Amino acid sequence: MTQTFPASSAPAKQMLSEQVHARLRDAIMRGVHAPGDALKPQDLARAQGVSLAVVREALVRLVGEGLADRLPNRGFAVPTFSDRRWQEIAEARRVVEPVVLRMSVERGDVDWEARVRAAHHRLARTVPYDTEEGEYYSSAWAEAHRAFHRTLLEGCGNPVLLETFDRMWTASELARRWSAHRNPDRDGIDEHRRLEEAALARDADTAAEVLTTHLTRTAADLTLPET
Repeated sequence: MTQTFPASSAPAKQMLSEQVHARLRDAIMRGVHAPGDALKPQDLARAQGVSLAVVREALVRLVGEGLADRLPNRGFAVPTFSDRRWQEIAEARRVVEPVVLRMSVERGDVDWEARVRAAHHRLARTVPYDTEEGEYYSSAWAEAHRAFHRTLLEGCGNPVLLETFDRMWTASELARRWSAHRNPDRDGIDEHRRLEEAALARDADTAAEVLTTHLTRTAADLTLPET
């Protein structure tokens, strides 16, 4: 049964919209909706027992997050591997993040060093895949991964740069999960270990170089031929 709300129940409708958005976001992240799949509002509304307006609102939010495309006269769809935006985001990250990492290595204090070590330890000890969550990275690993990369940059002491990182990270999350699925033999553990070691050794040149290579590989994995 589709849930509808009177005009006076705006908070309830907003809460429902949040729930639908979270479910759709999770389904896309887990690969339930594959790259290029159509996201048909009518079908989604029927499956989730909500109004078409609620689903459309959730889909528009997903478009803003880079997790869905709005197609002229054709509704919505999951982006594809070949979408140029992934390479554009990767290019932006390669320009910005190594520079911020250099600043972080140069400015970070002992507390920053401790946080980097702790974030890397958490990442190394978190299992990347959970069979109950699908074939892509688990949500726990994804969060540990984000926390490690952000902690590396926090020593820069510039909140504007960190906000820029946050926006680019969110925009690239789906591509990151896809890239790992397309190149399962990649040694991400070693790449992250080298990042931690270079940062804590205060070797800004090596840290920036390792990070640039790390980001380049993620983008390159999306260009691999289908298997």
